[in-house]
This record gives sequence, C-alpha cells and structure tokens, in this order.
Amino acid sequence: MSIAEEVNCLRRIPLFANIDTSKLKLLAFTSERLSFRAGDVLFQQDEMGTCAYILLRGEAEVVVTGPGGPLAVATLGSNEIVGEIAILCDVPRTATVRARTDLETLCVPKDHFLQMIADFPQMGLEIMRSLAHRLEQTTMRLREVLAAQAT
Repeated sequence: MSIAEEVNCLRRIPLFANIDTSKLKLLAFTSERLSFRAGDVLFQQDEMGTCAYILLRGEAEVVVTGPGGPLAVATLGSNEIVGEIAILCDVPRTATVRARTDLETLCVPKDHFLQMIADFPQMGLEIMRSLAHRLEQTTMRLREVLAAQAT
C-alpha cells in the first residue's frame, strides 16, 4: 500500500477526516506498517502502550480477561483505531487485541498521536465520541453476559 493509499484510509476514519493532507502524509510516513496473521496478538492486556493501531484491512477481536476468564467484548474492522486509551492516559492496555483475520495496520507512535491532538483540537472531540461509543457497546455486551449468567 502506498502513502497515498494509506492517507485515503486515514481520511475515512472520523478522527482524521478534517486533517490536512500534508499532516496525514506525515502521519502515514512516520507510522510503522505492521501485518498480522489470523490469531496473532497485537498487544496484551496490562502491558504498557507505545502506539495506537489503525486497522487498514482485516478484523481484530478485543478480549478482556477477568475473574471468569477471557471475554470477547468487541470486533473491530477496517478504518478503526485501537490502543489509544493506553497512550492517551498513560495506563496499561485495557484489553488484549488479536487478529481475527489477516490484518494490515499502521502503528502510530505515542508522541506523533499526541502531537496531532495538540495541533487539531477537533481530534480530541472525535476521540471522546469514539470512546463513548465503545463504552456504550461494552456496557451492552456486559449486560448480555451478566443476564446469560443469571439464567
């Protein structure tokens, strides 16, 4: 995939929709392109994060391990971002993410991601929207699991 194709992928992500093309080119150029095979782990729950991942192609599964064992809480696809919580909050990863299918990603380093937010405050609003939506989805999934356990 060329830089131009990566920029087009980035532009389809609401977080980056209003960012100048030159900044997106710089982001794509300074990010590492990583490929994962189905079943490969992008990162483990509780490890410290150094980058966020933008999913270019394929699907990934988000798994949280708790007292009852691992629980799949979400499936992510192309043009989604994952791993940003750890770099935004300087906390360990909140979940394990593994490739459900063969997966192409851009690994955006923490310092570049934070600089983009500083340069484009609209990104902060989009991040809040994205995180609020994920929280809503995770809460719904948790209710379903708890209801199934109660029966």
